[in-house]
Amino acid sequence: MINEIMEKVRHIYEQFDASHDFQHIERVYHNAEMILQTEPTADAEVVKIAVLLHDVSDKKYTDSKAQENKLIEALSISEEKKQHIRDCIAQVSYNGGNELEATSLEAKIVRDADRLDAIGAIGIARTFAYGGAKGRKLYDKKETARITMTEEEYRKKNTASVTHFYEKLLLLKDLMVTTKGKQLAEQRHQFMVDFLQQLQQEIGG
Repeated sequence: MINEIMEKVRHIYEQFDASHDFQHIERVYHNAEMILQTEPTADAEVVKIAVLLHDVSDKKYTDSKAQENKLIEALSISEEKKQHIRDCIAQVSYNGGNELEATSLEAKIVRDADRLDAIGAIGIARTFAYGGAKGRKLYDKKETARITMTEEEYRKKNTASVTHFYEKLLLLKDLMVTTKGKQLAEQRHQFMVDFLQQLQQEIGG
């Protein structure tokens, strides 16, 4: 079933820019598998399906949940499990700091796996890929990172790509909830800090 879902979603993600393409899903899937090795009580099937489907109806690309609902309804699993997958997906997004609480171990694993792909070297690459796709500035020395914001403010304002590090990415290390997620986030976080320090030197502060 997992392989069938992979094939179904591949063409959906291929329509997105490089920050949220199928390679992103493959990396998050790998992250989830690493975390699952240290969380033996988790329902691995729920985690893997939620990972594969978590961005098919991403608000950055669509206002409709139709794709997600269609794919979940087609699954040959119990209604309880389908709802569990929906809950995991809903609890992934950061939403400008207005995230939903991760209410299950499976949701925590999916969220940590996704957030690991938002930081480190790949996080840097994805940030500038998304910024380029949206026509955003690389950086803006006059721009101040927002401390608090609504989900709408977070999604609507075209901030410079570097500002995104201070509004979200540098905060993610301390928001990890699984033991393995926290461990993996440490080095990736430091890599971003080093990158930003080097960038400041190169652009004159």
